[in-house]
Amino acid sequence: MKPSEIAVLLNEPACAHNKKEKSGCARPKPGSTAGGCSFDGAQIALLPIADVAHIVHGPIACAGSSWDNRGTRSSGPTLYRTGMTTDLTEQDIIMGRGEKRLFHAIKQAIDDHAPAAVFVYSTCVPALIGDDIEAVARAATERWGVPVVPVDCAGFYGTKNLGNRIAGEAMFKYVIGTREPDPVPRAAQRPGIKVHDVNLIGEYNIAGEFWHVAPLFDELGLRILCALSGDTRYREVQTMHRAEASMVVCAKALLNVARKLETDFKVPFFEGSFYGVADTSQALRDFARLLKDADLWARTEALIEREEAKIRGALEPWRDRLRGKRVLLYTGGVKSWSIVSALQDLGMEVVATGTNKSTEEDKARIRELMGDGAKMITDGSPKALLGAYKEYKADILIAGGRNLYTALKARIPFLDINQEREFGYEGYTGMLELVRQLALTIESPVWPAVRKPAPWAKTKAPGTPLVA
Repeated sequence: MKPSEIAVLLNEPACAHNKKEKSGCARPKPGSTAGGCSFDGAQIALLPIADVAHIVHGPIACAGSSWDNRGTRSSGPTLYRTGMTTDLTEQDIIMGRGEKRLFHAIKQAIDDHAPAAVFVYSTCVPALIGDDIEAVARAATERWGVPVVPVDCAGFYGTKNLGNRIAGEAMFKYVIGTREPDPVPRAAQRPGIKVHDVNLIGEYNIAGEFWHVAPLFDELGLRILCALSGDTRYREVQTMHRAEASMVVCAKALLNVARKLETDFKVPFFEGSFYGVADTSQALRDFARLLKDADLWARTEALIEREEAKIRGALEPWRDRLRGKRVLLYTGGVKSWSIVSALQDLGMEVVATGTNKSTEEDKARIRELMGDGAKMITDGSPKALLGAYKEYKADILIAGGRNLYTALKARIPFLDINQEREFGYEGYTGMLELVRQLALTIESPVWPAVRKPAPWAKTKAPGTPLVA
């Protein structure tokens, strides 16, 4: 990828950073990829496309360190869970065999798995030695008749966020707009209800959580052309340009796709969340607003009234157990404010939230929810997190999986909220799972047990060694 192309991606007009005095995202700096490199960002954005063969072109470590790092679920094909790599060695690099190995890897993937398409992710080593993955992709497409999409995302280009945008750019350049949507199936047609086509962008179906929300779309007559990229098929990505509206679920990932769909194909978009009762209802209302269908609006309000009444009744017993509990939330992006909203729905108090990966819009929404005195933390080191936990007298730490052992060693309750989690929290029914996990975690008898002095510490006489 040329430096000029990287500069364009960094300077994303729809991103909040461009509203600052210094427009654009920060340029890559040495060591800035510690939180995830461009390759990592591109792969996790596209890996959930379930019927595609995802080939990592580079040394084995790149594939081994990043494969299956997002707990997305598929309702059909599982090819996306098969890790594939060209496994470049020193001899391949010295002898210039990188492109040849890639060509044969594509052939093997097609022969063995018959994928709908092949995505090739370039890493640092082939980018440094000058492998032309675009030329190889063109030749392979002509040879075998299967779309081969090059994703030029070498890790040294920049951060994970830049990788997300590179992935979106590749989809827009090679995939979106290459097929028309199928007609609405007769079984999905209902008298008097017009079916509207919509997109979800940055929705990854972590732990299958979007399946809590999908039935609501079906009931309202909203056909999801594509959820980029959770539980998605290649043919669905091809048709995104024909949607009537898009929702950006993750504010920092694939925002460029939403913007380009709006500028090139007149598909309006909004940013929203499916975490929490209020935000789920607002997302459905925003779709009805953008689609400008009076009947859809009326049906949406009726559905929201019914679902909110049902879920609030189901949550009431849990509220008594969780009301007033203090939460230290350390995450980023859309979750930095959407989870705040969900926890406040339960009567819990968020004493501080992490904003390390949040946009200015995310921070503005946090202030709106928590007030102007909202405490935002950017230092996620173990010492800083435990210090904040003690200072704000929190009852539970909600963060990503990398903070799990910090919490366990400190003997404090912990709930995983990031992409590695095993439970889905989206939608109205997802709230029930969230409160269940919160209550199980906070009320677990293990915490008072591990905080007690060891039995031998009580009985040991002064000066007696612990081990005979």
